[in-house]
Amino acid sequence: MGVSVGGVAGGGGGDPLKERVELMRESLQKSQAITDSMVSILGSFDHRLSALETAMRPTQIRTHSVRKAHENIDKTLKAAEVVLAQFDIYRQAESKILKGPHEDLESYLAAIDQLRSSIRFFNSNKGYKTTDGVVSHANGLLTKAISKLEEEFKQLLASYSKPVEPDRLFECLPTSLRPSAGSPGHPGDAGVNSSSHVHAEHHNNASENAVYTPPTLIPPRILPLLHDLALQMIHAGHHQQLQKVYRDTRSPVLEESLRKLGVEKLSKEDVQKMQWEALEAKIGNWIHFMRIAVKLLFAGERKVCDQIFEGFDPLRDQCFAEVTASSVSVLLSFGEAIARSKRSPEKLFVLLDMYEIMRELHSEIESLFKGKACKAVEKDATKTAVLDGTVHPLTSYVINYVKFLFDYQSTLKQLFQEFKNEEETSSQLASVTMRIMQALQNNLDGKSKQYKDASLTHLFIMNNIHYMVRSVRRSEAKDLLGDDWVQRHRRIVQQHANQYKRNAWAKILQCLSIQGLTSSGGSSATAGPDGGNSSGASRALVKERFKTFNMQFEELHQKQSQWTVPDTELRESLRLAVAEVLLPAYRSFVKRFGPLVDSGKTPQKYIKYTAEDLERMLGEFFEGKTINEPKR
Repeated sequence: MGVSVGGVAGGGGGDPLKERVELMRESLQKSQAITDSMVSILGSFDHRLSALETAMRPTQIRTHSVRKAHENIDKTLKAAEVVLAQFDIYRQAESKILKGPHEDLESYLAAIDQLRSSIRFFNSNKGYKTTDGVVSHANGLLTKAISKLEEEFKQLLASYSKPVEPDRLFECLPTSLRPSAGSPGHPGDAGVNSSSHVHAEHHNNASENAVYTPPTLIPPRILPLLHDLALQMIHAGHHQQLQKVYRDTRSPVLEESLRKLGVEKLSKEDVQKMQWEALEAKIGNWIHFMRIAVKLLFAGERKVCDQIFEGFDPLRDQCFAEVTASSVSVLLSFGEAIARSKRSPEKLFVLLDMYEIMRELHSEIESLFKGKACKAVEKDATKTAVLDGTVHPLTSYVINYVKFLFDYQSTLKQLFQEFKNEEETSSQLASVTMRIMQALQNNLDGKSKQYKDASLTHLFIMNNIHYMVRSVRRSEAKDLLGDDWVQRHRRIVQQHANQYKRNAWAKILQCLSIQGLTSSGGSSATAGPDGGNSSGASRALVKERFKTFNMQFEELHQKQSQWTVPDTELRESLRLAVAEVLLPAYRSFVKRFGPLVDSGKTPQKYIKYTAEDLERMLGEFFEGKTINEPKR
């Protein structure tokens, strides 16, 4: 049995173990081949992934850029919405303004405020291409709008400014002083009673304590409209136009009210020709007229002026003074004529009556015209600053007041001291005038300390003293104050002009000095065209000097073009004085050190201006321009 098995195995011709080994070897080889193939495939896949990642990177970058672009577009759209909203406001305002103020004054005034708001917005957003055009158009529209407002103010004021009829004035008097037919001041039979009757009536009825009710000169509902119109004109800088319109409209109305009452302007010659009886009657009427004028007409005019110019005290007081000046002059001309006429015993008592009415009205006159000149001037503690250094409203008010005093010369001489001779009373009037002017100067000195810029302080004093000198030279005050006063104050004007130049321009002129321009080694120096005129100067220092000069001049130009020198001759002389110092120094500096800059890169960055450019820009100084106002 064992042989049989062995024989079969030997007879099979092959070794099973060997076959199995071969089979395993083949399997291993196939497995290795598969592994190698997988490794190769995986390596290829890794390579492809890397290539794909590289290919995708630009797309990822573009996607990020697109996202940022979307964000920027959103921001731009939001900004555009704000701008478009401003354009809508601007267009709405424009539409209302073009319709004019007559139909709806309230909407018109609101439209002007909207227009100003739009101008401020576009001025603060200079990045848009259309900004300059919009601002220019808006400023032009604003100018037209204010012009229409001025016309509307004029028409509205004129339409409600009517003379007051005498009967209406008499109704405003206390019952005891209301005239009947044939009594003083009654238009039916003026002048038949003597002043002695009025004088007795004045004392017997204690008229000092009587109640006077000033007439309503302009309807109360109209005054707020006039105030709003005046406010817009003032904000636009149209003070003088407003003042002129108000004076030219109201002054003739006030004069006509007095004329209807019976007031007439009489000269000394007219008085001399009159019979005593007629003159006595006119004096009696004049006393009555003075009471009506001061307690009723002037008091009513003061109320109107106060409400229209509320919040602008100097302008308010000046307008009132100008409106009443002519009427006061007419009234006082009669008293002056009487005072200067030939003396006679019978005039004694009527002159005393005239003096009594002036004494009675003294407190009202002080109240209406804001008190005694010196007290009002010296103690005027208003903090209203004129930002541009121009003539202060108080100065023009006081100067007008001084001029006004000379319409009162005869009366003032009586009130100062009646028993001195003419020479002494003239001297006393001169003394009072001198004290007023000195009080004004003291007050201006105090006001000048409000300025932080010393050069503006000197410009302010220069402007105001110059205004005083010019006004005195053109008035009767020159004879009282004398040539010495004029010359002394002209020197003060010049002193402050010189101080202004030193304070404002010393620093910038130092930039054009050769001091400190030599570098230690001088290695960066180059010879100038004249063979070494700039030798030893450091190019870096020269560039720095030019940059500093440009910066300082632009700052001075931006600031001082907003300052004001209102007198044309003074303004031009001040510009010339600056130019005579600045321009030669600049030309010399450019000639000597300009070649150092010209030989480098972007010389225009440092030498930005020619001397002619500077001269042209100096011509814009002291014009009183507001910030961002278009050049005139």
